[in-house]
Amino acid sequence: MPYKLLATAAMGLEGIVADELKDLGFETQTDNGKVFFEGDEEAIAKANIWLRVADRVKLVVGEFPAKTFDQLFEGTKALPWEKYLPVDANFPVSGKSVKSTLYSVPDCQSIVKKAIVERLKSAYKRMSYLDESGARYKIEVSILKDRVLLTMDTSGVGLHKRGYRTTQGDAPLKETLAAALVKISKWSPSRPFVDPFCGSGTLCIEAAMIGQNIAPGYNREFDAEHWSWIKPAVWEKVRDEADTQADYDQELTILGTDIDHRMIEIANSNALEAGFADIITFKQMQAADFTTRYDNGVVISNPPYGERIGEVEEIEKTLSQFGYVMSKYPSWSVYLLSSMENLETVYGKKATKKRKLFNGFIRTDYYQFWGQRV
Repeated sequence: MPYKLLATAAMGLEGIVADELKDLGFETQTDNGKVFFEGDEEAIAKANIWLRVADRVKLVVGEFPAKTFDQLFEGTKALPWEKYLPVDANFPVSGKSVKSTLYSVPDCQSIVKKAIVERLKSAYKRMSYLDESGARYKIEVSILKDRVLLTMDTSGVGLHKRGYRTTQGDAPLKETLAAALVKISKWSPSRPFVDPFCGSGTLCIEAAMIGQNIAPGYNREFDAEHWSWIKPAVWEKVRDEADTQADYDQELTILGTDIDHRMIEIANSNALEAGFADIITFKQMQAADFTTRYDNGVVISNPPYGERIGEVEEIEKTLSQFGYVMSKYPSWSVYLLSSMENLETVYGKKATKKRKLFNGFIRTDYYQFWGQRV
């Protein structure tokens, strides 16, 4: 049976998530931070295991207008919760409300919870309380302009948690954003890849996963794997298919460098955990010391932004030196994610293209300096 599903995405990345879903064979509809699609139980498994840039995959239980707590209660109770929640389901309710009459989120959460309990008690002929000792079915009530959207989170822990990060640095780049940066660059595995400010190695690892077509969710588990109405065979099938689609023999040239030797140790540890210890090279080095014998390479990086006095000047100097180094390699394309508004001046070149993105809550630009292919 087809379910209405949605993949959530960071602002500005909805288009990439929609493209990923289309590649998986789904038709999509995009809204702010959301990409809607339809599919069966296998679609739930596929989206969770394959989506690189989405934050979560949710199942839409229902939508309705509500301006009063009564309308919220009755609208929630009218939905067929017993179709999704077994009698022992553990169903915490979280919520958010934007530009709506019902603005108290804790009240909305407790009313939704109460309405679902009433519905389940009636459906399962229970007089007493529900013990909630079973699998977790996280429910979210989201109210936008007096319209209620009730969803169940199929992912559990956010999709950015691939499972390979043993340790991280001070300002780690989310895996989902790192994958988006690689996808925007249109990098292909036949081209060398370099991150000169690699930190804990996330960009290099995500590039390697894309290069070998390895499903990002292959080695982790999801809440929906424990749901009573999705058979374990569904997940096994999708994982088996992902395994056969992976190209473990695809050769890659990926280099990550960082001035901090501790970050190189962390990056090596993460690459080992991800299965790329022999594929990615990490070394301690200043960005300005970069040299290469390759043509048509791609640099993708998230250089430090700098907050304290002295830091910004130091970063500007480093980026200026790096810009000079890269001017010697005109066939290389350089992509830098930064909150520095004067980055083009500092780097010494006007960007071919800029794209507004958010790194967590920091508004940044993705500066794209396209090389001349030889």
